Amino acid sequence: MKRPCFTILVVEDNPEDRLLIQRAIEGTGVPAEIRLVTSGEEAIAYLKGEGQFANRAQYQYPSFLITDLKMPHGDGFSLLAFLKSTPQSAIIPTVILSASGDLDDIKKAYIMGASAYFIKPMQHVELERIMKSLIDFWMLCEVPQVDEAGKRYSTESCGKLGERFPQ
Repeated sequence: MKRPCFTILVVEDNPEDRLLIQRAIEGTGVPAEIRLVTSGEEAIAYLKGEGQFANRAQYQYPSFLITDLKMPHGDGFSLLAFLKSTPQSAIIPTVILSASGDLDDIKKAYIMGASAYFIKPMQHVELERIMKSLIDFWMLCEVPQVDEAGKRYSTESCGKLGERFPQ
């Protein structure tokens, strides 16, 4: 089910990069709540609705997530590992936006469940183009319905093609 307004969780330790990403998203004109956190640990607390993020009316479960890889206090790989280890959570499109072009980092990110991997561009106009393409794409996608904590609603697969696969 499509959401009328997106919540985008941006995980970035560098304050300048956080600001550039925020401005690039805002420049798309898409109705989005942008939530900024500084580490993988903080992102996991946000996703769990813990501590300062407990109020889901204020900190909605994210529609999708953009994360750097290399950060202190929980890197992007630890965030991907958390997402992979919580199968009851909704499938969150997770985009890596990293300065690293290391082939092993790229491969590992996809193996761990990243939906896309981009090397941070040098030009702001290119970052805006990437954000616009991503947001336009995710606005067209159907996503599982979730409750306010991000847990998928149960559906009934009996008699349907997917019934042979456990939920």
